[in-house]
Parts: sequence; structure tokens; C-alpha cells
Amino acid sequence: MSMTFTSLKEDVKRYLERGTTATQDPAFVAQLPSLINFAERRIAQELKIEGFINVVTGTFTTSEPVLAKPDRWRDTVSWAVGTGTGYNTRQMLYTRAYEYLGSYWPDRTATDTPAFYADYDATHWLVAPTPDAPYPFEILYYELPQLLSDSVETNWITEYAPQLLLYATLLEAATFLKNDERVPTWQALYDRSAATLNGEDIAKILDRSAVRKEA
Repeated sequence: MSMTFTSLKEDVKRYLERGTTATQDPAFVAQLPSLINFAERRIAQELKIEGFINVVTGTFTTSEPVLAKPDRWRDTVSWAVGTGTGYNTRQMLYTRAYEYLGSYWPDRTATDTPAFYADYDATHWLVAPTPDAPYPFEILYYELPQLLSDSVETNWITEYAPQLLLYATLLEAATFLKNDERVPTWQALYDRSAATLNGEDIAKILDRSAVRKEA
């Protein structure tokens, strides 16, 4: 049986031997959804694996160098742009620091084929040169999976890494409950599950961040 948001909450209560209802254990039951979300965020922050990669496609707006990042974006993997006749020639954009783009293309009103991109802020990219045509693009990026809730019962983590999510939640819960003696146990189980998941992923793909060059 697959893990769900509901089943995870029940499993955590059993592992910690806590009250199962809001009447029996109101503070913990009320905090449990947040602890699960904290655990999901921890996993997404600490692991860069294939399951967290998503793809977005679109077209540049001519003369506009700033683009919005997708919701739940965490890190960019790669960026390809279609150029040439019919925009059928695939060209990769290279990541650089914001300051590099400012030096390389100081006049944003001047336009040409984009060659570089940088993080403009937490929710936007900046490209240079400023696009001179509506080039199509394809971006691969790491995302934070949609967080579990009463209306979102499953996500990639519950489907493919349920043990990891359980141990991460137990680790968050131990901290909340000030049960310090259990923290090393849940941390060891979490680390082991994370290492196993990373090992499986490395067998499929290289960590792309190891081959990307930052300015």
C-alpha cells in the first residue's frame, strides 16, 4: 500500500507512541502537518536527484531580459534555446554571476541571441544578451515537490521515497518534542535512506551540478 499524507500522520503517531486524536494530544496533532512539510523541505534541500527534476518550456519575449522562475523552483539544471532557421538549432545557455552579465551586456536595450543566464533574484532569471527574437527555450530545474496536505495526499516522495520521508518527519518531530535522545536514531536512519536513494540515482545520472561551471 502506498504512503499518503493521512497514512504518514498515523505512522508517525505510532512510531512516537503519541495520542491519536486532537483531544488526546492536541499540540502534537496540530503541529504534525507542519512537521511533515518541514521534512519535505529538508529532503528537497539536501538531495539533488532525478525525481526532483522538472521541465518548463516557453518562448522569450523580444527585448525582455528578465524571466519568471517556475513555482517551487530550487535550482537550475540546464537551459537550451532554439536558434537558427525555424529555431531548430539547439544552443545551450551558460550560467554566470549576475555581475558577469552586467559587465558582458551593460546595455539591456541592445538585443541579440541570448548566451548566458543568471539568478536575478529568488523568483526571476536574467539573460544576456537581451533577446532579439521570440526564441523557444527548454529549462530543466530542481523543484520542491508539491507539499502534502489534506488536499494533496501523495507526491513524488511518498511514491518513491516513503521511508526517507518517514524518518525525516520523525527527526523533525523529535526536535519539536524535545526528545533529544531519539534524534541520533532518526538521523542515522534518515542518512542511510538518503544515501541509498542517492546511490540509486547516481547509477542513472550524474549530479549535473558537478559539471556546471559557476562564474
